[in-house]
Amino acid sequence: MALAEITTRLRAAEVRAGRAPGAVTLIAVSKLQPAARVQAVLREGHRVFGENYVQEAAGKWPAWRAEFPGVKLHLIGPLQSNKAKVAVELFDAIHTLDRPSLAERLARLAQARGACPELFVQVNTGAEPQKAGVLPADLDRFVADCRALGLPLAGLMCIPPEAEAAAPHFAMLANMAARNGLRGLSMGMSSDFEAAVAAGATHVRVGSAIFGPRV
Repeated sequence: MALAEITTRLRAAEVRAGRAPGAVTLIAVSKLQPAARVQAVLREGHRVFGENYVQEAAGKWPAWRAEFPGVKLHLIGPLQSNKAKVAVELFDAIHTLDRPSLAERLARLAQARGACPELFVQVNTGAEPQKAGVLPADLDRFVADCRALGLPLAGLMCIPPEAEAAAPHFAMLANMAARNGLRGLSMGMSSDFEAAVAAGATHVRVGSAIFGPRV
């Protein structure tokens, strides 16, 4: 599927959910995609992209940003503390704040820079041992601790378990966000972004449906 088709489906999902047109930001996930595919989407006018790896993003996006003004870059993959300095300088938003040590590192960097990307707390809604993210039972305390550090929390992010229906996890994330006074909901990918829109997503992360399979 191409960008135009995904955008059409996204706008239709907004209408069905009673959302305002453009209420949901489409993050085109460009990780590991050939340069020609990403550049084609840039030429179509799309400007919001997601990357999983700091080093990969640092190697390609500075030049593309110079060529295509207005790009907003979101980190949607795990962030190692030793790459945090590069990440806060490169990305406009980080969706994978998931542990106290990273929160403390980001707070120090934000204080030194006088600025910080938008931050989403990753929640492990399925309590999967192999997956990163704050456990639901620990979320309220973690949000409070992040706020005490002065971090600009924009919202929550989740990746539902592959073997389970996504909708209950989206609803859980929305409830946790509302309880903590957070408006941002980064949830939904190529296979389930319409369900995420219905549950209140503000950001959906779509890769293969826009770019095709990674090569």
